[in-house]
Amino acid sequence: MHIVKPARPRDAARKYDIITALGAYALARDKHDQRLVLRLITLITARYNWARNELAVGQREIARLWSVDERTVKREMAKLRGKGWLVVKRQGARGRVTEYGMDLERMLAMTEGDWSNVGPDFDLRMSGKPEETPVVSLPLKGDVPPPDVSAGTEWVLAQAILHAEAPDVYGSWLRNLERVGRAGGRLTLKAPSRFHGTYVQTHLARRVLAACQAVDSDVTDVGIVV
Repeated sequence: MHIVKPARPRDAARKYDIITALGAYALARDKHDQRLVLRLITLITARYNWARNELAVGQREIARLWSVDERTVKREMAKLRGKGWLVVKRQGARGRVTEYGMDLERMLAMTEGDWSNVGPDFDLRMSGKPEETPVVSLPLKGDVPPPDVSAGTEWVLAQAILHAEAPDVYGSWLRNLERVGRAGGRLTLKAPSRFHGTYVQTHLARRVLAACQAVDSDVTDVGIVV
């Protein structure tokens, strides 16, 4: 399992990714977990200091934010500490609130199983796998027409998605891949040349698989032959 490092303090996109991961995790669970995570997300967006990994807010203020009493705050914060998502950095004392930090690595590790519910692009980005770009598009004359989807196979439907995402890449590398057959979850495509097939396998394999899975979740692998 490869877990990426938490966001740089000013990396706004990464903050949204972490919150999205928490939301996907919550929505896959019961109402109690959903409520707990919603409360955490609200606390994060309202009071968490990303730059310092610091959450310093009193129970009374949290109770007001969550519209609950302080007893509920104590119980919910204990649950979050139990998950390992909140860590006490400095215990509160007279006139000073408890200071918490967030263990983002722990959060990501626990939510990883639900990343794919957001989409293959999110799963790929969060897992820290290398991107398959840049992809070189070949010179094309005129607009690339969308594929004929009348056959209704998983491949022509996936081609329609790939065309919509990047017509130039579709026209250069994916339009001429032909469906050979299907054995269980493995879809086999034929490339017009060895170079063409190798390029698709090296640079576009995940993109092709993601498009196929978007129209048929039973597809688990795409093979390229010549």
